[in-house]
Amino acid sequence: MPTIDKMIFGNGPLGPSLAPWIRQRPTLQKFWARWSNWYKNAAGYRQKGYLYDDLIVEENPTVQKAISRLPANQSYDRVFRMRRGLIQSMLHTPLPKEQWTKAEADERYLTPLIEQVVAEEKEREEWDTMVVERLKQRKEGKKNIFG
Repeated sequence: MPTIDKMIFGNGPLGPSLAPWIRQRPTLQKFWARWSNWYKNAAGYRQKGYLYDDLIVEENPTVQKAISRLPANQSYDRVFRMRRGLIQSMLHTPLPKEQWTKAEADERYLTPLIEQVVAEEKEREEWDTMVVERLKQRKEGKKNIFG
């Protein structure tokens, strides 16, 4: 089980989250699901036609790299939703109820790409900071027992 500081200060590219800790406890997850659904409806982004991943801040280089990896149709749909939502925000009116984003259609399309970019950056950092053991042993003056 991860420690509290690990759960709060390092749960991924989108910031601190208690979600993994809550998902490990079924009773807490059932209780929290009601409040989660209420909050998603109260946030109002579905009434403007947005998906959850449309709300992720784009000024992050990791997010920009993930956006560049989107397929052409998803990228076009994202821009369309952003423009339509901006117009609705300026008019201070929600979309007609039949055009609202349904809860079933509100899926994560950008988050998996962001996690993939973060994993690649972590792997690249590990390879960049790798120390070759044989050179390290030579520097320390140790003899290699295998040859």
